[in-house]
Amino acid sequence: MNHSNRTFKSWRLKERPLGEIKTTDLELVDDVIPEIKANEVLVRTIYFSLDPTNRIWMSDVDQYMEPVEIGDIMRAGGSLAVVEESNVEGVNIGEVVQGGMHGGWQEYFTIPESDIIKIPKDTGLPLTAFISVLGFTGPTAYFGLLDIGKPQPGETVVVSAAAGAVGSIVCQIAKIKGCNVVAIAGSDEKCDWLKNELGADHVINYKKENALEALKKTCTNGIDIYFDNVGGETLDAALTLMNKFGRIPVCGLISMYNDWSSVGPKMYRNILMKTLTVKGFLVSDYADRFGESLENLGSWVAEGKIKFKVDVVEGIENAPEAVNKLFSGENNGKLVIQTSKEP
Repeated sequence: MNHSNRTFKSWRLKERPLGEIKTTDLELVDDVIPEIKANEVLVRTIYFSLDPTNRIWMSDVDQYMEPVEIGDIMRAGGSLAVVEESNVEGVNIGEVVQGGMHGGWQEYFTIPESDIIKIPKDTGLPLTAFISVLGFTGPTAYFGLLDIGKPQPGETVVVSAAAGAVGSIVCQIAKIKGCNVVAIAGSDEKCDWLKNELGADHVINYKKENALEALKKTCTNGIDIYFDNVGGETLDAALTLMNKFGRIPVCGLISMYNDWSSVGPKMYRNILMKTLTVKGFLVSDYADRFGESLENLGSWVAEGKIKFKVDVVEGIENAPEAVNKLFSGENNGKLVIQTSKEP
């Protein structure tokens, strides 16, 4: 099909941000919709994910993937898209698929047959479940807590950014495993949700309380697992109170992404003194076990043991402003941009 007259919008990286992402760091451009080759599909984006890691990808610091190059389409940490044209047998127009690493901050793209993952129909779940709890955020929480944290019944688990996409799932899996959960978040509204809806045993509003003092009050038996999404002062506070043989899965360092010059933890010594396990991880490390995590997460969601929130911002033009909600803590759960209607 000839697309010479049809264009789509995409955000391209124009400058590497200094501090917070500014709308001028990116440029919204019109591209011609690509022709599909043999064994490819053309898809229209419905949702794409906004993640703290967008800030890392925009910078040229040493990182776990190549940074996005100046002039390239901004990478997304996941997307859902509907098939508009297909040169792949068994993949039909109107079916919804995962965008994988082919998607980005863009309205259309192509996917080769080898990378097509269809979203199951008639699950009874909203489509947004497949870009949140059953996308990458659920497995991130699952493997970080269970594989690295290894929670045991009765242990104390502290979660930072606990109302976020990953943190909120971690809190609930920890409760399923019989742990005492202390959730740290940045507003009374988020703390209420964590305590009353998700079942956290204690909540701390870090904008109103000193994290270390509040943790001393709530973690009277020390901390066995600290699930770290933020780094910085909160990590230092948790390190201070860790029990012997404690575990720290390091999922994110959002407090530092806009300024890498901040100094590392003062209580680093406790890694030795308390014989701690501190391990950074990426959800992609567990790609060969996604099936296992999605099966368990799907069951827990179906049984009502895991609840999730998706914060949908409509319109591709709003992506650069919306991504900063992650850093100010304004988002409620998994933050996504909706670029077109669900089929």
